[in-house]
Amino acid sequence: MIIGVPKEIKTEEYRVGIVPVGVRLLANSGHRVLVERGAGEGAGITDREFEAAGAHLVISAAEVYGEAELVMKVKEPLPPEYDLLRPGQAIYTYLHLAPAPELTRVLLEKDIIAIAYETIQTADGSLPLLTPMSEIAGRMAVQVGAHYLEKTAGGRGVLLGGVPGVYRGQVTILGGGVVGTNSAKIAVGMGARVTIVDINQARLMALDDIFGSAITTLISNPDTIESSVRKSHLVVGAVLVPGGRAPNLISRDMIGQMKPGTVIVDVAVDQGGCCDTCRPTTHDQPVFKVDEVIHYCVANMPGAVPRTSTFALTNVTITYALKIANLGIKESVAADPALAKGINIYRNHVTHATVAQDLGYPYKPLEEVIK
Repeated sequence: MIIGVPKEIKTEEYRVGIVPVGVRLLANSGHRVLVERGAGEGAGITDREFEAAGAHLVISAAEVYGEAELVMKVKEPLPPEYDLLRPGQAIYTYLHLAPAPELTRVLLEKDIIAIAYETIQTADGSLPLLTPMSEIAGRMAVQVGAHYLEKTAGGRGVLLGGVPGVYRGQVTILGGGVVGTNSAKIAVGMGARVTIVDINQARLMALDDIFGSAITTLISNPDTIESSVRKSHLVVGAVLVPGGRAPNLISRDMIGQMKPGTVIVDVAVDQGGCCDTCRPTTHDQPVFKVDEVIHYCVANMPGAVPRTSTFALTNVTITYALKIANLGIKESVAADPALAKGINIYRNHVTHATVAQDLGYPYKPLEEVIK
């Protein structure tokens, strides 16, 4: 199979879809790997390293898309890439289609096989290709939140860990999954007062076992969310519905009740955000204010630490890439139910139920259309 890796073009996105060892594994299995020149520079990976691993370097993205049967990326195709897509081509990347109707329409019209990292799901419910980026985003959320709480960054002027004789900062984390757990690790490590709100009682019990008295756990309902958000210096939106839009948990009215200079980091922005006032931002313009509350809503947070993120990503994506390349789409899906859940679009059909529901498309089970 011909696998193509283009350079990412999203604003200040420095990750790349594969690292040299991934190229070597694919090349050693008899596959041809095309890498656009300069694709790895942002992550500190040189063209020479890719070439030494067995990659064939090409000058442009058009060459990658023009030859590749499977395109490995980090972020979703953007408008300048739409015309490069070819019918029957497989795109293997983070897609987050539920809040992206235009992209979904284009993929359907272009007859693409769209494989979303974020919906590949194992039998135990875990999302192995989303987990490492969620770990990074969760850890970064508190780090960037602490920065924007500084007065010089426009914040309230609160040190999350406080000092002896002064109250510590209050952090509320909405969602106790991978993002929320990793946010809690950093917030607790900084010495903040931490509250985790989740809808799952069993998950709260597990978090209590992990953190003990270092955190407060609350079951999610409108009263606990409103009370916790109102008292917080930093709120981390960490909710996830696999493949679907994030629930709107923080209303416009709640924002108005927060103190000026407090911060919201909405990690759920990729899936539409869990805050009513959320809108996607970029690394070059990461924040905006509503009622003097700072909103950080960068849709590709791990792109700010591209070397760590790229290697962590290839660790989990390469196994499925090898399976697809060695067996082909149909056979690999038949052999691996987790991979089957990753196929959000198969040619001109939406094959992920949540994506179909959120965007108003007819849902077609994959087994009915892949023959």
